Amino acid sequence: MKKSPDADLRIRYRKLMELGMIGSLSFILISFLAFRGGELQKRQVDIPDQMIKMEEIPQTEQVKRQPPPPRPSVAVPTEDEDVDDDETIDETDINFDEIPPPPEEPPVDESANIFVAFDTAPAPIGGFPAIQKKLKYPDIARKAGIEGRVIVNVLVGTDGTVKDTRILKSLGHTGCDEAAVKAIKAVRWTPAKQRDRAVQVWVGIPVIFRLK
Repeated sequence: MKKSPDADLRIRYRKLMELGMIGSLSFILISFLAFRGGELQKRQVDIPDQMIKMEEIPQTEQVKRQPPPPRPSVAVPTEDEDVDDDETIDETDINFDEIPPPPEEPPVDESANIFVAFDTAPAPIGGFPAIQKKLKYPDIARKAGIEGRVIVNVLVGTDGTVKDTRILKSLGHTGCDEAAVKAIKAVRWTPAKQRDRAVQVWVGIPVIFRLK
């Protein structure tokens, strides 16, 4: 396909650009010369007078802080002969030949004499339901709807009484731990036996708190 020379704009592109530039520059020049002779009108604007008031700012009184207490003077030995003997530090004689007294013996823990190996485990008289019958549900836990299990480590003596208790699993500050300990202590126990001899042992007892 061949393009007609009359329809080809690339041939006249340069001439059209030159004519456009000449025309635009001429229009700008004529506009500048036409508005050059005009005069700007002056307009007077009235500015209202503003009064500035001066107010005195009251001075604030600064609180005077008490000076810090003086640092305690530290006595330092000196070799100056003019200083009195009363103002110097007395020498301390330390005798390294003296043997210090032995430390005091720690108190004897009765729970240390505990037999771990036993043939018959300790048990509450009446079984674990006897502990649940002695259990009193705390009012705070009942109102809050708290349920759960408290595990108490119980030291059962040779006479079947509870010597000591330790909380292994707690229900928090709801009074359930104290109620479980009271219920365990309120029940008589059969002691653990090693062969035919009664021994005291630690045993873990679960106490269940459940709302009916």
